[in-house]
Amino acid sequence: MSKNTIIKGTLILTIAGFATRFIGVFYKIYLAKLMGAEMMGVYHLVFPVYGICFTLYGSGLQTSISRLIAAERGKNNKQNIKKILAVGLIFSVSIALVLSILVYSNSEYIAGRLLTEPRSASSLRVLAMVFPFCGITACINGYYYGIKKASVPAASQLFEQIVRVLSVYIISTIIGNGDVTLTCELAVFGIVLGEIASNVYNIICFVKGNLKSTRIRYEIQQKNPFFTAARKERIPQNILKLAVPLTSNRLLISILQSFEAVLIPNMLKSSGLTNAEALSVYGILTGMSMPFIMFPSTITNSFAVMLLPAVSEAQAARNDRMIDNTTSISIKYSLLIGILSTGVFIIFGNSLGMEVYHNKLAGSFLTTLAWLCPFLYLTTTLGSIINGLGKAHITFFNTVIGLSIRILFILYLVPRKGIAGYLIGLLVSQLIISFLDGFAIYRNVPVSIHAIDWIVKPALIIFFEGLIIMRFYNYLVTTSSTHPLIILLLCCFVLSAGYFILLLITKAVSLKEFRR
Repeated sequence: MSKNTIIKGTLILTIAGFATRFIGVFYKIYLAKLMGAEMMGVYHLVFPVYGICFTLYGSGLQTSISRLIAAERGKNNKQNIKKILAVGLIFSVSIALVLSILVYSNSEYIAGRLLTEPRSASSLRVLAMVFPFCGITACINGYYYGIKKASVPAASQLFEQIVRVLSVYIISTIIGNGDVTLTCELAVFGIVLGEIASNVYNIICFVKGNLKSTRIRYEIQQKNPFFTAARKERIPQNILKLAVPLTSNRLLISILQSFEAVLIPNMLKSSGLTNAEALSVYGILTGMSMPFIMFPSTITNSFAVMLLPAVSEAQAARNDRMIDNTTSISIKYSLLIGILSTGVFIIFGNSLGMEVYHNKLAGSFLTTLAWLCPFLYLTTTLGSIINGLGKAHITFFNTVIGLSIRILFILYLVPRKGIAGYLIGLLVSQLIISFLDGFAIYRNVPVSIHAIDWIVKPALIIFFEGLIIMRFYNYLVTTSSTHPLIILLLCCFVLSAGYFILLLITKAVSLKEFRR
């Protein structure tokens, strides 16, 4: 698989991801005004349950489908690709239906005893409806990632977000009537409608794209003895062989993440906050600040999605040079994007919090979390490469270590330092995960790190350029009649554009890297 194929897929996913997150940021602003910080905290409490369930019926199976299909392509064996998807769908939908019934019938217990917030019970019942649709979408997306056709998952992602936002806006306008509890349920219902729409879109694309080729191939295969032999291959066992360890690993990680999410509000109460104050702080962190921090990760997430099947296919074809080049470029640009993001959020974090959310605490979180960006984005990329090499146990081990450290900080530092204790733990744990993943890459892939071009030059550029742009921003805000938010976004864009132009001028990056 050529470098251009990865870049094309990454570009498609990035454009869709940026559009999705751009809509998502304004959607979060709308929800924050509609529900308030406290109910935003209640709304985000249902996502740990969603994360655990998705891990069981979708996450591991999607990765397994993607890897197996990529490997079949690498060996030029196309007969088993559709069967891999079919078996994956049966597994996924079966598990999802069971989980839907369990979550729906036990929503009161989960909300009251596990999440320690009874108000989330009704939202959990609504959320339980979406599991089978998410399972189908995950499997079909895994198929498209495996065949290196990122356009369908990208369009599906964008379509899902548009339907979710429009449905919540329309329904809340008609029947919301200012009831924050009802609005919270409607926000979850929007997730269901968006996933159903995405699911329908994926199925239509798959059927439309494969109907003709399937009919022709069926006529050939009935007369081809190789097809009979292919049907006897242990495809269900192969899927389970990959999916069970992946799902088990990710399940433990999801449980730890869910425990972390539930623990934060409770430990904040131990620091002296009331229940409402703790949920408000949690809502501001997860619903306002983190979406901004994760916004630039759209690029690295897209790269990671394309990297896993690319590395798997290259490994199956014994193309070590492809693995080395892909790893090198992905590490480099994860660092470059991370350093830029750190600069933007340190310089403009407080202003973004005030201008977008009118919330000083959200801006304070942004400036603190800014240091997280290089390690967060790098970890996503490194983890995908390691998984593509068939060493998912390494990323599992490293992630569990990082999460365990974070939980220790929550248990012992948050009651003493408040939310600052969690932010410190977040930074420390992410730094450790990045180091461990980097060490694993170093042991398996011979990558040369060019610290001057990848770290020193970008850091110096963002520092000096940031000083100039910050002065320019302060001058415009005090002298111009233009809305401060427009000035702020314009300065962020100028800072980002200038950063990459200066990287090109100083030869820290080269356009040749993007050629075949």
